[in-house]
Amino acid sequence: MAEDNLSRQADEIEALSSIYGTDFHTESKERRTYSIEITENYLTSSLEVTMPPDYPSESPPFYMLSAPWLKGLKRQELCGYLEDIYLENAGESIVYEWVERIRQFMTEEGESARQDTKEVEISNGLRETILEDKTEDETPCPDIFSGEIITDRKSVFQPHLANVQSQSDVRQVLRKLKENKKIANATHNIFAYRFLPFGSSCVSQDCEDDGEIHAGGRLLHLLQILDAQNVIVIVTRWYGGIHLGPDRFKHINNAARQILDQCGHIKSPSDEKGRKNKKP
Repeated sequence: MAEDNLSRQADEIEALSSIYGTDFHTESKERRTYSIEITENYLTSSLEVTMPPDYPSESPPFYMLSAPWLKGLKRQELCGYLEDIYLENAGESIVYEWVERIRQFMTEEGESARQDTKEVEISNGLRETILEDKTEDETPCPDIFSGEIITDRKSVFQPHLANVQSQSDVRQVLRKLKENKKIANATHNIFAYRFLPFGSSCVSQDCEDDGEIHAGGRLLHLLQILDAQNVIVIVTRWYGGIHLGPDRFKHINNAARQILDQCGHIKSPSDEKGRKNKKP
């Protein structure tokens, strides 16, 4: 049993490192202590966990939550949520579930503070949208390409891609894609885009989780490390009723890479070498 626990801990550590990247830290290999930094809505937290030999089969990890903004009853409330997650998933690896529950709590806390600002932005945005929609109706929507389907435990993932060079292009692509009722009714339509506006040297970029927490940011990070520009990638997910855990991020990433490569947005090593060796 002890060897099985160590093997499961190793798998969980590898998954957490892959998901959280530079936000994941090894504090002590000997004590099996790790920490994850969490940032959401201008709030920051750090969750430190130590995995005892009988985790996850018989006990939870020991944890310490550092969050200067979290005090009193609110801290007790969040700790209660973490305890509930352990009780509902006894015998399972739970650190990822803890991190995302903390992130959700931070989102909820920041939401009320942003509400007044959001109402003003919506009012101004409506006026701008009326003018923009008139212009968009007169311009054609960029071509949309759909990639191969990835299926795992009844969940289905499909990527889509279009070349964009403006916010108007982005809106048109999303609107056109959701004219397909199957896509519009999907569980999640996660997207990220990067483009260089005409006459500008500053890249415009953004992303959307559409309920799949953390997925949009990781999709945007993929576009950034590939230096993909003038493109939007949408990954549609139809949830099949079985939790995939961290594997869902792997499928979203693989689906996005597949269609970026298919549409020529991933530079080959030979392309990079040729550019470096080319004389001015």
